[in-house]
Amino acid sequence: MVDLVTDIQVKKDDLRTVRHVTAPVPSQLEAGQVLFRIDEYALTANNITYAVFGDAMKYWHFFPAEEGWGRIPVWGFADVIASKADGVDVGERFYGYFPMATHLVVDAVKVSPHGFFDGVAHRKELSPVYNNYLRVSADKGYVAVREAEQSLLRPLFTTSFLIDDFLADNAFFDASSVALSSASSKTSLGLAQVLSTRAGDRPRVIGLTSKGNAAFVQATGYYDDVVLYDAIDQIDVAGNVAFVDMAGDGNVRSAIHHHFAERLTCSCAVGGTHWEQGGGAEGLPGARPTLFFAPSQIEKRNKDWGAAELQAKIATAWAGFLQSVDTWMKVERVKGVAAAEANYLRVLEGKTSPETGLIVSVHPE
Repeated sequence: MVDLVTDIQVKKDDLRTVRHVTAPVPSQLEAGQVLFRIDEYALTANNITYAVFGDAMKYWHFFPAEEGWGRIPVWGFADVIASKADGVDVGERFYGYFPMATHLVVDAVKVSPHGFFDGVAHRKELSPVYNNYLRVSADKGYVAVREAEQSLLRPLFTTSFLIDDFLADNAFFDASSVALSSASSKTSLGLAQVLSTRAGDRPRVIGLTSKGNAAFVQATGYYDDVVLYDAIDQIDVAGNVAFVDMAGDGNVRSAIHHHFAERLTCSCAVGGTHWEQGGGAEGLPGARPTLFFAPSQIEKRNKDWGAAELQAKIATAWAGFLQSVDTWMKVERVKGVAAAEANYLRVLEGKTSPETGLIVSVHPE
């Protein structure tokens, strides 16, 4: 029986349409190539954001597919099962950016003790943040029994850290409160934890959420206030407010802008968890909505601090966050093509509970 690559794809213009495509596992590699067997990956609302912004932010470009179809990027772990790259050995385990699939061939360049970058032509113009594959043997933040948490939270927490850093770098835009939509999302939870544990005079952290998630959000202890979406017009805080928009919901954005008006000094769009309720941002009172792109903040801090210091700061903050997640997150593992497709749709429709951490393997049980 020929071992097959199984690849899950979605229609770019209809994210509810999903299919899987199979092909033989490559039997021959070219010089410099590495064949990964993708073990398992995390699936969160962040991956839906990748799809929603697939064209605008080039997320579709990482793993090209047939015209009209997209391969959603995910974070996870893979093992090298064949290699023609010097310095990359069969049996090594790596953490990085993969498609929702069973296998991936990459072109290993800039090989170092820490890992390598994929130098395939179609990824050369894309952010190196996403092209880096890390050896678990050299990753100081790696803990074998915490692989699920790393896949689920580390990429999102890096974004959380960078948003906090962006806000602080701009003196929080003279705001005394920071409001986060989709407060139960993992990126919001990470940001709220970092904001709430800031030393000194920190901003008030307001979590905006649905009625069904309110108790969970409150129980995390990360937020000073938890407010339902339909009660935004009742928020009563003094001073200016910065808004971090994880939901991408036009109605929520409009409510925030109209309620705070000129006191809204920052409106920063990050994600699209409420992907079907997106709306225009023109003509709203208060600060003009802008899109936050994490790699841009990374590039800035690499210049300001150097890459090593930035990674050290992220690692310190990550360790603090990781200590708190066991109180609210429950890891759920699923295996097989059918389960992978069904759980993609489950996440797309927002049917996972906020405490669920979904880990997927396309390989059969």
